[in-house]
Amino acid sequence: MPSAPPVSPARLRIDTEADIDAGLAHLVAADPRLAAVLAVGGRPPLRRRPGGFPGLAATVLGQQLSTASAAAIGARLFAAIDPFAPERVLRTRDTTLARIGLSAPKIKALKEIARALRDGALDLDAVAGLPADEAHAALVAVHGIGPWTADSYLLFCLGHADAWPAGDLALQEALRIAFVLDARPTTKQMGPLAEPWRPWRGVAAFLLWTYYRTIKQRDPVLPAPPVPAERGA
Repeated sequence: MPSAPPVSPARLRIDTEADIDAGLAHLVAADPRLAAVLAVGGRPPLRRRPGGFPGLAATVLGQQLSTASAAAIGARLFAAIDPFAPERVLRTRDTTLARIGLSAPKIKALKEIARALRDGALDLDAVAGLPADEAHAALVAVHGIGPWTADSYLLFCLGHADAWPAGDLALQEALRIAFVLDARPTTKQMGPLAEPWRPWRGVAAFLLWTYYRTIKQRDPVLPAPPVPAERGA
C-alpha cells in the first residue's frame, strides 16, 4: 500500500489534544533536548480562542498588559460594540474607546485593522490558509499589527502549528534556562533556535510556556481577554 502523502505545514493545526500529542512526539524526536523540558514542565494544555476580527482585536488588547487588565478592557469593549465588526469600530469615537480603557496606540491599531478589513487590504480567511511565515508577513503588513500580535493570533486564534512568537520574553527566558545559554536569546536568534522544530513550532511554544510557568512559578503573559463569537455587522 502506498504511503500517505505528507501533510502540508500550511494545513497543520493545533485544534485538539491529539494535535498536541502529535506535535510533542515530533519535537522530542527532532530535538532530544526537549524531552527534558517536557519532563520538567509537563504536557502543555491546549490553548485556543475564536479568531476573526474579535480574536485579532483581543490579541491587540493583550499586548503588554496583565491577563486581568486585558480581560477587563476586552469585556467592556465587546459589550460596548456588539456586534463587534470593522464598520462599527470605525464609527466609534476615540473618546469612547479611551473611556473603555484603550490607550491611544491601541485605539489607532484597532482602527487601522478595521479599515484594512473593510477595504479588503486584509483577508483573515485567506491568512488562515497560508504557511506560518507567509501568514505572519500578511498580518504585519497592516499598520497596527506587530510581530508579537501576528504570531499570537496565528497560534491562539488559528491554531497554526508552526506559529513561533520569537519576540515573546517568556519564551526567550525559557530557552535560556532550558538550554543553559549565557544570555536570553534575541528575537533574531530565536528563529534559528526553533528551525529544527518545524512544522510544530507552535507546540514548542506551548511546551516552553508550560516549562516557564513551572520554573518561575508564575504564568507567562499570554493574550487572554474573552472573545465573542464573530457576527456580521
